[in-house]
Amino acid sequence: MSSCSTSAWPPRLVTVPGLHGSEGTHWQTWLERQLPKSRRVEQDDWDAPQLDAWAQSVADTVASVRGPVILAAHSFGCLAAAHAIAQGLTGNAVAGVLFVAPASPDKFRFAGAFEPRRLAVPSVMIASMTDPWMPFDQAMRLASQLGSAFVNLGDAGHINTAAGFGPWPRAKYFVDTLIHCAAPAHFAEQPDVFDRFEHIEQAAYG
Repeated sequence: MSSCSTSAWPPRLVTVPGLHGSEGTHWQTWLERQLPKSRRVEQDDWDAPQLDAWAQSVADTVASVRGPVILAAHSFGCLAAAHAIAQGLTGNAVAGVLFVAPASPDKFRFAGAFEPRRLAVPSVMIASMTDPWMPFDQAMRLASQLGSAFVNLGDAGHINTAAGFGPWPRAKYFVDTLIHCAAPAHFAEQPDVFDRFEHIEQAAYG
């Protein structure tokens, strides 16, 4: 039986901030308040991103939570989360991932080599056409490489506090969607889950 079975329902939220962390008015902080028992990945130095070390912090936080988790990552935190899952650091504990405004791996080559791999868990990537940290075509390519449903948020900057993203109900909607389809057993029992993710992709690309 997978660790994402209904016996450990529902998965808990773990947020993964990016460079400099996420302040009190950031949407990640708001999201943590919406879901009980949420946790946040902490880094030793928020100003010095290192892919392996940050991915290990993701794994350590996930390991400290009983039962499955949904990751909600932002910016460089997206790379750290994807790297942790791809390297097997999180085991089977991650049930889904929300990637928001991922940072370009090219901009963070100094932090370690990032090799995108298709993830074995459901994921949604939300990107902006005006993100200074990731060209839009690269975001679409990364979503395809990771196997993520893709959402185009349009002119939304880096989807952070500076861009006006404090309280953000849409983020909770996508987390709730990932929770709904977290357990592999649910996919067979509720095929409409696939329809929902196909709708997300069609809305983004169509």
